[in-house]
Amino acid sequence: MSQVRGGTRWKRFAVVMVPSVAATAAIGVALAQGALAASFSVSGQSFKVTADALDGEDFFQYGSLATGTDLKGKKEAHAVAVSSFSHATITNMCQSVVTPDVPFFGNVSLELRAGGPGHDKVDATDLYLDVESLEADATFKDIDIGVAAGDPSNRPGSVQPGSKVPVNPNGFAQRAKEAHLKKVKQTAWATTAGTFKLSGLNMKLHTGAPKECY
Repeated sequence: MSQVRGGTRWKRFAVVMVPSVAATAAIGVALAQGALAASFSVSGQSFKVTADALDGEDFFQYGSLATGTDLKGKKEAHAVAVSSFSHATITNMCQSVVTPDVPFFGNVSLELRAGGPGHDKVDATDLYLDVESLEADATFKDIDIGVAAGDPSNRPGSVQPGSKVPVNPNGFAQRAKEAHLKKVKQTAWATTAGTFKLSGLNMKLHTGAPKECY
């Protein structure tokens, strides 16, 4: 799984059929009320996220590694672009992950939606995204491209706190005072936030044909 990045350590949000539905629902309610720090990381799997809009402050992005263990227990690492925000709001968010070949069930898809019509936007602080791919219409305010990730002039917390993976101080990075993304489609390996408030949380499990956000 991806390394922990600040805040309270939360149980990994992994799709296995062992945890009870009641426990999952309780975690979802707590997150919806903003009661827990959040860390979404699926062991050995990427997951998909879509949103109508993501509006963030103190944007910072740099290259790193997401490390984890696949479903067979094999350790692996994935090159990712880490995107961080001190604060972000997300409109009409969908997050999905498919676990294949679950005994007795076959494919199991987890679909999580929040911040949709009639609800407040999803609200996150100290948000970090380990992104494998991203599609969006993006607007940046006061952008600075080519900043070294290890430069001490970077804003506090811009480099993953608690990370055991060294960040190349001479590597490519960029930052901006504000970032506004529309029609977002991304594949990620982990999402971490100090707080993650999910208004209008709707979480479902599907069996059969994979059901993904895109």
